[in-house]
Amino acid sequence: MPAGPAVGAAQPVSSVIPAAGTLPWRRRDGRLEVALVHRPKYDDWSWAKGKLDPGELPCVAAARETAEETGLTVRLGLPLPSSEYPILDSVGGPATKSVHYWAAHVTGGSGTLEHEIDEVAWVDVRTANDRLDYTRDREQLLALVRADREGDLATWPLVVVRHAKARSRSHWGHDDRLRPLDAAGLAQARRIAPVLAAYGIRRVVTSSATRCVSTVEPFAVAAGIHLKRRDSLTEEGFAHDPGAAVAQLDDLLRRHKPAALCSHGPVLPDLLDHLSARVSPQHHRAAWLTEELRTAADSTMRKGEALVCHVHGSGETARVLGVERIYS
Repeated sequence: MPAGPAVGAAQPVSSVIPAAGTLPWRRRDGRLEVALVHRPKYDDWSWAKGKLDPGELPCVAAARETAEETGLTVRLGLPLPSSEYPILDSVGGPATKSVHYWAAHVTGGSGTLEHEIDEVAWVDVRTANDRLDYTRDREQLLALVRADREGDLATWPLVVVRHAKARSRSHWGHDDRLRPLDAAGLAQARRIAPVLAAYGIRRVVTSSATRCVSTVEPFAVAAGIHLKRRDSLTEEGFAHDPGAAVAQLDDLLRRHKPAALCSHGPVLPDLLDHLSARVSPQHHRAAWLTEELRTAADSTMRKGEALVCHVHGSGETARVLGVERIYS
């Protein structure tokens, strides 16, 4: 009989392989449909997903993998339950695959498939439930259907960004509004760009201070978006008239368009408190959403952090239904 492992011997440690994906959805003839992908290698139906590239953020990977597997460009919406399951890693050792998921609205794409996928099928949710090969994939579908029934699925993103790391005030002898990003801040700005792209941002309003403009400029240039520079979002403008900064936020809520707003540490608490008042008390996650926004306001967002609010409605009826904090 072969000997078992010695008492106290080290056991194989399961590594975690991070991945991300989406549930693209649409409404056709009043019926909710989702997109499934078929992998001929495994002959299975599942969601579009894939492993993160080194240093890649999950939200960026989710949008990228969806585009690569389905040929569809998507805008990330509400986060959905994640999934963890055992697999073998590249050398045959035990590993856990951890997949983050988002609901996703299709904004374009050619529909060209990559080699690992031979079919993308748009089906109603009942058909999807029957066709999915893995029980774990039904948890995301259930969450999507629940959000739809509660009227929470059709959201648009409002991303609040704190400017990236800038040169020290003590080493800058000029107008503080002209203080530039340092090397670390420039790297953060490059990492923020694909985050804003993943959420389909189409309008960017920023403090006119150089460090804020430089934080969102890489995204704006890549997306072909004209930056809206606002003195009211600078530290100096806020000190003179705090209400003017909140008015910029209200303008974005009225426009009902995927948007980002970039400003400074002293300005953001008022904006986040204003957003926390947009959480409906009747929402099943109202306490958590309010706490998340108030914690971000009280603790001050990190430099280079993006806080994604998933908003339903516009103007006075706009309500925050989801919040994500993303560190670049």
